[in-house]
Amino acid sequence: MTMKQKRLGTTGPSVSALGLGCMGMSGGIYGQSDDAESVATILAAVEGGVTLVDTGDFYGNGHNELLVGRALKELDRDAVQLSVKFGGLRDPAGGWGGFDGRPAAVRNFLAYSLVRLGTDHIDVYRPARLDPAVPIEETVGAVAEMVEAGYVRHIGLSEVGSETIRRAHAVHPIVDLQIEYSVLSRGIEDDILATCRELGIAITAYGVLSRGLIAGTGPTADPSDFRAHSPRFQGENLTRNLSLIDRLSPIAQRYGISVAQLAIAWVAAQGEDIVPVVGMRKRSRLDDAYAALAVELTPADLADVDAALPAGEVAGARYAEAQMAALDSERK
Repeated sequence: MTMKQKRLGTTGPSVSALGLGCMGMSGGIYGQSDDAESVATILAAVEGGVTLVDTGDFYGNGHNELLVGRALKELDRDAVQLSVKFGGLRDPAGGWGGFDGRPAAVRNFLAYSLVRLGTDHIDVYRPARLDPAVPIEETVGAVAEMVEAGYVRHIGLSEVGSETIRRAHAVHPIVDLQIEYSVLSRGIEDDILATCRELGIAITAYGVLSRGLIAGTGPTADPSDFRAHSPRFQGENLTRNLSLIDRLSPIAQRYGISVAQLAIAWVAAQGEDIVPVVGMRKRSRLDDAYAALAVELTPADLADVDAALPAGEVAGARYAEAQMAALDSERK
């Protein structure tokens, strides 16, 4: 298939209609992964038409960028749009230390990322979260200086609310907001999506499969598996959520696809300004994602999804309480 293209906002680049999320390839966040298979997955995705590759400098304490850098050595750099999140602080054991959005830190994070990735520029650079101690204008202003210097092409944001989006956009054009969006997580529909559309900012949607929940998978035995601590995967919440997902089966069956594929198709159908970023660790998952993109859901299908799984029905928050408290996008 020829991969459809979408533009990241009114000022951003054209990218593939499907993005590859690389987080799961590092740090055991969804269980252990294989480095060679991870690199092969990135290469196969780009060969299949995926141009948007998403990583973060704190994924696996830099390990993820090194993996992406290995793949980039075998690729035409101009054929890939690298999306990189920065600002997450880690300790040697992988623990969290908050977020740093100070201008000096921005320049420092970028310098290390360029080396690990083996590139002279990053296509979309974004703070992973809002640093509550640093005005967003200062953080974005520092990235804008890196755009002026040629090290960064475009600026994005991640998990911030409408007020922060407006303030950031007033400093420098923002091309996209990376935020969780799926049939189970529809919070952006309350306000954030409208703000982005008003300002000409695209959405790069992660968590499209709700970290495997929509595919019917749960935590592994690995203690570092994120899902072992996620409220949506605990006890009665998990039982309820799996029953909600089952309601989508008849709609998926119309197209001979799985519920997980329906979930990808649903996000892709929400607008030309929305790009699903699907996390994968194995090449075998690519064909399923491509098949999902090929499905064109009708307005009747979308209405049936809404009826089967209304917004707000999911049980449990998308992060543990402390992490939710740190999300600017969740502040009301």
